[in-house]
Amino acid sequence: MSTTEESGFRGPQVCGLVGITYRQLDYWARTGLLRPSLTDAKGSGSQRVYSYQDVVELKVIKQLLDSGVNLQKARRAIEYLRSSGEDLATANLVLAQENTVLARTGEEIVDLLRGGQGVFNIIPLKGVVDEVDAAIVAFQQAKETAAESTATRRTQRAG
Repeated sequence: MSTTEESGFRGPQVCGLVGITYRQLDYWARTGLLRPSLTDAKGSGSQRVYSYQDVVELKVIKQLLDSGVNLQKARRAIEYLRSSGEDLATANLVLAQENTVLARTGEEIVDLLRGGQGVFNIIPLKGVVDEVDAAIVAFQQAKETAAESTATRRTQRAG
């Protein structure tokens, strides 16, 4: 686990990793869709700090909304994910009319379809986890490159 993951992610970082605006993130936290699990805001000037799991859940929410799922259904899906305790990197989130189900294999998804479930959407969570991991690596590399550039400019000015 990297230092960034251990110390958490602040709002602007989360927005960049997930691909949402700060306004969306703030609204979702204030309405309880997803409050940061490390540090919640404690008044003006304080910063929320989100865990890696929070970032993954936010990415799932964004993916659900992008695919046409309304915020109420997305809220139910996230509540289900939290209560399931499943490894998100190996499951698929299946949304039917009023139900949310985690399916670990393609056969389980087929069984759901055979059982007469009108599946609304299937979200492969491994893809979400992979996207978050790639965004974190890119973020850390950009941060390191910026720090190296700053150090190089200081050295050039001093020399």
